[in-house]
Amino acid sequence: MAYTPKFSKPVLTARIPSPPFGEFKDRHIVSYDEYVKTGGYQALRKALTMTPDAVVEEVKKSQLRGRGGAGFPTGLKWTFLPKPGPDGSGGQRYLAINADESEPGTFKDRLLMDFDPHLVLEGIAIACYACRIPTAFFYIRGEYHHQAKVLENAIKEAYEHGVFGKQGLMSGSATQNPFNGGKWAVDCHLHRGAGAYICGEETALLEGLEGKRGWPRNKPPFPAIKGLFGKPTIINNVETLAHLPSILENGSAWFATMGTESTFKGGAPSYGTKLMGVSGHVNRPGVFEFDLGIKLRDLVEQYCGGMRNGKKYKGAIPGGVSMGILGPDQFDAELDFDIGRKYNVLGLGTACPTIFDEDTDMVAVARNISRFFKHESCGQCTPCREGSGWLYQLMTRIEEGGGRTKDLDLALEIATSMGSMPGTTICGLADGNNWAVRTIMNKYWDEFTSRVKPTFVPVKVTVGASA
Repeated sequence: MAYTPKFSKPVLTARIPSPPFGEFKDRHIVSYDEYVKTGGYQALRKALTMTPDAVVEEVKKSQLRGRGGAGFPTGLKWTFLPKPGPDGSGGQRYLAINADESEPGTFKDRLLMDFDPHLVLEGIAIACYACRIPTAFFYIRGEYHHQAKVLENAIKEAYEHGVFGKQGLMSGSATQNPFNGGKWAVDCHLHRGAGAYICGEETALLEGLEGKRGWPRNKPPFPAIKGLFGKPTIINNVETLAHLPSILENGSAWFATMGTESTFKGGAPSYGTKLMGVSGHVNRPGVFEFDLGIKLRDLVEQYCGGMRNGKKYKGAIPGGVSMGILGPDQFDAELDFDIGRKYNVLGLGTACPTIFDEDTDMVAVARNISRFFKHESCGQCTPCREGSGWLYQLMTRIEEGGGRTKDLDLALEIATSMGSMPGTTICGLADGNNWAVRTIMNKYWDEFTSRVKPTFVPVKVTVGASA
């Protein structure tokens, strides 16, 4: 369906003005008191008048898709947890909040943690109630020093005002289907990571929470069955959880009025708004909130002030370097969850576009991305550990002018033979590596061929010449 660029009433940025309606100077950390005065925690109170199953069903009906990168339906993920016991409780189980946000070019979750932490905490409380989870662990990126302090203070406020704690959510508000003595108590803990990109992968995140090396786990079993400390665990992204209060307060039908339907028969829609952190060669980078489906061109030209210095658009990474690249003829790409099938990228990812202008050396971009993945590979899987190093060597050789045409074929061969989708690695880090490199090579092939020498150089032979 055709998409008309629009900006719905701010949802996630209602308290922290987002461009084009707000500037950085207008923002401040929203305290507990201010959050409550502006309607905060009312959605949680509403959820506590519903049964947990009814809350899950409302989230399922909204078709909210995960905002961490994969876009998996949130409510459906919740249903993967084992059924609760006869007393209505789920036993010991956990919620892990993925705030690692270490994907290059991604900084949208940071906006929420910086300025409206209670929005995220309310979403955590709703998820814990819906899934009968007594303990939540907020896993935050190690480099987010300031954000960790903001969250620690917000969690302290939430305990002081009876949101979290042994007395029960919102001081033990009664439910239609009371269990655990008519209340559901939730504890929330903040855990700071150690700076490993791989811990953005959900099972590596769990390993990090357990104090182990951040190595992804073999699946199955999946975290919903055997996760943190061997117990059933749900892992949700910060932005995903921040959507829950508005969905509970306004209803799933309201949520579906924003965003766009799928353009593929039987495809899942891209409902709701999305935080989009734009960086690169634009006049006005920043974090914007728009309905899913906005065109990249409209985002850049109408809201980011256009291309920097009036130069032409050359390409864009749609949502983190692991998604691959949109080519020069894909400036009108719609930023929704169908983007992968439409434009030959891995997916929408975090929906934080990095924009490149006409002067960008795409060979250098590929080399820099391959360097990053080589550095961040955990080394557990041989194809990723060795392949990422080989790709980096090849990209470096081509950039420096020492490559041959056979190096191009070799790079593409390596890229297509490592990753979880070919079935050679445990997690998707290698997939991100190969999608980034091969989409750049395929969409900017002439730049690569112009930097290499022919593999076979013909030798002139003179007939009759003496030995």
